Amino acid sequence: MRVLGVDPGLTRCGVGVVEGTPGRPLRMAGVGVVRTPADAEIGQRLLLVEQGLEAWLDEHRPDLVAVERVFAQHNVRTVMGTAQASAVAMLCATRRGIPVTLHTPSEVKAAVTGSGRADKAQVTAMVQRLLRLDEPPKPADAADALALAICHIWRGGATNRLEAAVRAARSAPSSTRLKGTIR
Repeated sequence: MRVLGVDPGLTRCGVGVVEGTPGRPLRMAGVGVVRTPADAEIGQRLLLVEQGLEAWLDEHRPDLVAVERVFAQHNVRTVMGTAQASAVAMLCATRRGIPVTLHTPSEVKAAVTGSGRADKAQVTAMVQRLLRLDEPPKPADAADALALAICHIWRGGATNRLEAAVRAARSAPSSTRLKGTIR
């Protein structure tokens, strides 16, 4: 599986591509940052993010795009820019028929470090170790994008299968569902 991780942001949108399957060594296929000038108009910045992400999709042809789920922060302006960049990433992937999944920061931290409260330095160190990189990916946005891709490879497949099983069970005729109660 090849996953493009996206750490959304308007000034720096981290992107990282990881290949692998659960239980096997992972391989980094690419890492970088899509940058936009902070003084540019919002529409122009979103267009630059879209163009940058389209170039990554063209070059790496991922099977899935994993985007960090936007969470509430105290700075509404930062949240808005992050949410807008996140929407651009989801739109670019969906336009191409590539599935998109969202992971919270704590899910990513827990998947990569074992703790949902890990700091950026711990996440970066584990990404470097898991991908067997000579040096840590920089900036932190790039390391976070790789962590998102790793998280999805390790957790996403199981989560997707569980959700599909639940949907199938809900849509099955009532005569085929299990009856009774567990005591």
